[in-house]
Amino acid sequence: QVQLVESGGGLVQPGGSLILSCAASGSVSSIDATGWYRQAPGKQRELVASITSRGTNYVDSVKGRFTISRDNAKLTVYLQMNNLKPEDTAVYYCNVDLWLATGDTYVRRNYWGQGTQVTVSS
Repeated sequence: QVQLVESGGGLVQPGGSLILSCAASGSVSSIDATGWYRQAPGKQRELVASITSRGTNYVDSVKGRFTISRDNAKLTVYLQMNNLKPEDTAVYYCNVDLWLATGDTYVRRNYWGQGTQVTVSS
C-alpha cells in the first residue's frame, strides 16, 4: 500500500518563506515525474512547478521565487517557496508518478497528496 503525505503549509507574512514536503511510503522504488499544483478558492487547480525527464518548469507567476526538487533516497519531493505573496494563498497538492515494486516487476502509478493550506497574509 502506498501513502503520500504532504506537510509544511501554514500562515506566513508577505515576503516570507515556506518549504512544502511530499513524502511517499510503502512499496515505492522511486519517484518519477513530479508536480506541485495549487487551487485557490473559486479558481481552477493550476500547475505551478514540475520535474520531468525534460527538466524543471514553473508557471510565470512563481519563477524566481519557487524551487521544486526531489530526493529519491528519502522518497520525498519539495517545494521551496520564497518571497511569498498574498496571491500565492491556496491549497497546494503534490502529484507524483511512483515506480512501485510488485513482486519481480515494477509498475508506474500516479498519486495525489492530500493537500496543504498555504495562507499569505499580514
